[in-house]
Amino acid sequence: MQKLTTKLPDNPGVYIFRGPKRVILYIGKATSLHTRVASYFRRDLISTRGPIIAGMIEAAKNVDFIETDSVLEALILEAQLIKKHQPPYNTKEKDNKSFNYVVITKEDFPRVTTMRGREMDELANSRLGLGLKSEVKYLFGPFPQGGVLREALNIVRKIFPFRDKCKVGQGKPCFNAQIGLCPGVCAGLVSKTEYAKTIRRTKLFFEGKKKTLVSGLLREMKVSANNLKFEEAGQIKRTIFALNHIQDVALLKASPRMVLGEAGFRIEAYDVAHISGTNTVGVMTVLEDSEPKKSDYRKFKIKTSTNDDNASLREILERRFNHAEWPMPKLIVVDGGTAQVNTAKKALKEWGLAIPVVGVVKDERHKPKSILGDKILAQSHERSILLANSEAHRFAIGFHRQLRGKIR
Repeated sequence: MQKLTTKLPDNPGVYIFRGPKRVILYIGKATSLHTRVASYFRRDLISTRGPIIAGMIEAAKNVDFIETDSVLEALILEAQLIKKHQPPYNTKEKDNKSFNYVVITKEDFPRVTTMRGREMDELANSRLGLGLKSEVKYLFGPFPQGGVLREALNIVRKIFPFRDKCKVGQGKPCFNAQIGLCPGVCAGLVSKTEYAKTIRRTKLFFEGKKKTLVSGLLREMKVSANNLKFEEAGQIKRTIFALNHIQDVALLKASPRMVLGEAGFRIEAYDVAHISGTNTVGVMTVLEDSEPKKSDYRKFKIKTSTNDDNASLREILERRFNHAEWPMPKLIVVDGGTAQVNTAKKALKEWGLAIPVVGVVKDERHKPKSILGDKILAQSHERSILLANSEAHRFAIGFHRQLRGKIR
C-alpha cells in the first residue's frame, strides 16, 4: 500500500480514501487506478456520483492504493477490505441488504452461488429452513455490483469448474457439464475427494490467496509428474497458467461503469395515475445495478386537490425526500416531457439536491419515443431508464386500479 503523492498507475487495483487521522472513509476498485480516482475530482461529481460521495471527497485527506494483477483480483480485494473495515461511505452509498455475496454451501458436493444481503437475512431468520450457519460453509463479500460479480464468477468457473444448480447423481450431465463449467457432479463424473480440491482452490482464490494457491498447485504438478501422471500434471499446469493470465475481458468491458462511478447505481422512477383528476396516485420504483429493487417501491395517495400532474409529481418528490433514511438516487426518471423534468429539477434545486433528472416522452400509443435530459446519462443508462419508467407505469396503474376497486 502506498500513499498517493503525484499520480496513480494506469493499472487495476483498489483505492482507499482516508479522512483525518487516516480513518478509512471509502474503498473502491478500479480497472485503471489513475482514471478512476481522477473521476472523483471532476466538476460533475455530484451529478455522476451523488451528494453522499461528494461529501466524502470533501472530508478526504489522502488516497492509498493497492495494485492487483487483474480486475478480477481487484474485485475480490475490494470485498475483503470492505468487510474488514466497514467504511462509513460504502454503507451510506448502498443499503447493506443490496450487497452481493458468494456462497459455498455445506453439502457433500457444495454449490457455489450468489446471494443478496436480504436473501441471507431471510435465510437466517427462517423458521422453516435450517438457518444460514447450517447451510452455508463459506461466505465471501460484500460485493457492491451484482452484474460484475456474476461476470467474475463466470471467469472463476472457467478456471475451477463448479456445481451451482444441478442435482447430484441425476444420471446425465447438466448443460454446464456439457460445456465444461461443471465437473460432472450430476453424472457421477467426479469423486467427492476430487471435487473437494476444486472447492478448496475456489475458496483460496476468493480469500485473495492466489500466491498460496499457485504454490500449492506447483507442488501438486511436480508430484503428478514424478508419479508419471503426465495428463494430470498438464491439467494443473494449464490451471496455473490461467491463474497467472486471468482473462477478465468481460470485467474490462464493464470498465466504463467503474470509471463513471456506477457502483450501486440507484435509479428512481416516478409516475402519476388518475382518471380525470380523481383518485390520483403516485409511485416510486427503483433499479439498482440495472435490476428492479421491488422492496424499495413506494405508493403515494396524492393529497394535492388539483388536476395537475406537475403538482402531483412535486408532492411525491417532496414526500419521498422527507425520508432521509432512504438511500439517495443517482438518477431520477419522470414520466413526461419538458414540464415534468423542469418541475422535478426546480423542486430538487429548492431542497439543495443536485440529482440529475431525465424524462421519458411517449407517443400517442404511450410507447417511449425519446429521453429528455442529460444526453450522456440518457445514452449510457437507456435500457435501465426505460425499464424503470415501464415499472413505474405498471406499478402506478396497478395501484390506481386497486384503489378504485376499494372505493367501489
